[in-house]
Amino acid sequence: MGLTIAQKIIKSHLVSGDMTPGSEIGLKIDQTLTQDATGTMAYLQFEAMGLQRVKTELSVAYIDHNTLQNGFENADDHRFIQTCARKRGVRFSRPGNGICHQVHLERFSVPGKTLIGSDSHTPTCGGMGMLAMGAGGLDVAVAMGGGTYYIPMPKMVRVNLLGKLPAWSAAKDIILEVLRLMTVKGGVGKIVEYAGEGVKTLSVPERATITNMGAELGATTSIFPSDEVTRQFLKAQGREKDWTPLASDDDAAYDEEYTIDLSTLEPLVAQPHMPDNVVKVKEIAGMKINQVCIGSCTNSSLLDMMKVAKILKGRTVHPDVSLSIAPGSKQVLNMLAANGALADMIDAGARILESACGPCIGMGQSPQSAGISLRTFNRNFKGRSGTADAGVYLVSPETAAVSAITGVLTNPADWGEAPEVEMPDSFTVHDNMIELPYSPEEAGEHDIYFGPNIKEVPKGSPLEETIDKKVVLKVGDNITTDHIMPAGAKILPYRSNVPYLSKFCFTVCDENFPERCKEMQGGFIIGGVNYGQGSSREHAALVPLYLGVRAVLAKSFARMHKANLINSGILPLEFVNPDDYDTIDEQDELVLENIREAVKSSDTATVYNKTKDLRYTVSTDFSDRQRAILQAGGCLNYIAAQE
Repeated sequence: MGLTIAQKIIKSHLVSGDMTPGSEIGLKIDQTLTQDATGTMAYLQFEAMGLQRVKTELSVAYIDHNTLQNGFENADDHRFIQTCARKRGVRFSRPGNGICHQVHLERFSVPGKTLIGSDSHTPTCGGMGMLAMGAGGLDVAVAMGGGTYYIPMPKMVRVNLLGKLPAWSAAKDIILEVLRLMTVKGGVGKIVEYAGEGVKTLSVPERATITNMGAELGATTSIFPSDEVTRQFLKAQGREKDWTPLASDDDAAYDEEYTIDLSTLEPLVAQPHMPDNVVKVKEIAGMKINQVCIGSCTNSSLLDMMKVAKILKGRTVHPDVSLSIAPGSKQVLNMLAANGALADMIDAGARILESACGPCIGMGQSPQSAGISLRTFNRNFKGRSGTADAGVYLVSPETAAVSAITGVLTNPADWGEAPEVEMPDSFTVHDNMIELPYSPEEAGEHDIYFGPNIKEVPKGSPLEETIDKKVVLKVGDNITTDHIMPAGAKILPYRSNVPYLSKFCFTVCDENFPERCKEMQGGFIIGGVNYGQGSSREHAALVPLYLGVRAVLAKSFARMHKANLINSGILPLEFVNPDDYDTIDEQDELVLENIREAVKSSDTATVYNKTKDLRYTVSTDFSDRQRAILQAGGCLNYIAAQE
């Protein structure tokens, strides 16, 4: 039997385990990336491990999240990352150089290589034929030190793309259709691979839009073949030497298959408050809007920006609409400025933002109260925009630009002639904002800068024989990392300060949670299906650890968050009988009986509800490595014990 693209890369990078779906495998990692919202913690963890130099082929630290500098905190974090990168052998992408995923796609992505990043949208580079995965910061730090990256071997999903997109339909509409078909939890434990004749009609930036937003499926990653289109993109970036062809075998087997006829695909929109709440634009067209935001790592390529500029040229943004545009990289912004497209955007009334994540993570441009915002971003979770009662709708750049002019959600297919944009034969390449590290000889002469807002990494304690605590919080299905540890301009500057962050933990769900958790000296959290979906941010585990949370009992977990809980020393326990969830309430006293022994050698454990005199069975089906980490009280303790 032949292999899929992902299976070929996994096989060539396999360090441990076998490729049986669900079993733990260890992978050699070629490249890593970090961004500043999660990167500070990742480099603090790297320092805590006592490592002197990264051992990957390439590691890059990007500054793209915390770029609003209202106080010293963000600037101090940037300086810490810069000095750490210089000393430890990491390239440093300076503020203003662009969004990590867009820049990495342009300048560093290599077909057939492995990449993990401390950001859930790292699969963007799957559009280049990389095995690119989001991971917790500690996993990235370990990989930078030459360590193995562990994941459950994923199942394989094939999405067959037929035909060609009609005018006004876009790559964003393809991934919205996949989300409609598979839902936000349909990709958990799977890699989504795109195939079929329709693939050849999509440029690398369009493919990257699809793999980027594949993160919203809960998928391990998404990937496209490396073909002639890939080669042409790399050639235009001056990197043709990095190209290698990569395709699945004709007799490769898949666990699931879907087929999408691109020629029939209409403009789509994801309604609040989930990316899979997808309908056709024409079904809700005419809705008055207040704001349009174009950009993010999903839709900020030169191709996207040029289409928007052509739509806006000679027109004016509707007076009731605020339009902001954030080009994804310095390269994109330079080329827009040089060819006149930037002037067309400005002339139409667009507000040009810096090349950074910005509004996507609630870093500025929050909508008005109860406002309606169209965004080309990847997530529309409630409150993520910075306005709790806003309605955020996810659309393509084409739909966004047309609607910005009309003042209402507009089906672009009814609007006029679609803009045609060709990929350039060559991109403007000037990597002057990517700083190279010191040589090993120079590094010893320089120190790392630590600002006063940077605090120590929390560490767990070794697992006890029995844990007797109360339930401090009960939540429902599809709880995201934004629920657990919100983003936004007020909170993100403190990502290197867990004690301060703890004030905001779960306040989206219950504003009294942090104080109650402290008063009760920690306890247990009860969750529903797909607990921890969304971002790779390990703060959603580190902050509950700081507050004394010992275990999360849920119906099921998102992959990255489960890994982060284990790395932090918090027990992720799944109900064997999901109906048990209904019998537990906040303040119930639960006892994890003989839990250390169960974690050490059993696939199940018993939970006794003292309050209601009930017993439940939960899964402790962990790998041997995970069992050792949990017994040690977290990965840092586990690593220290190995030395």
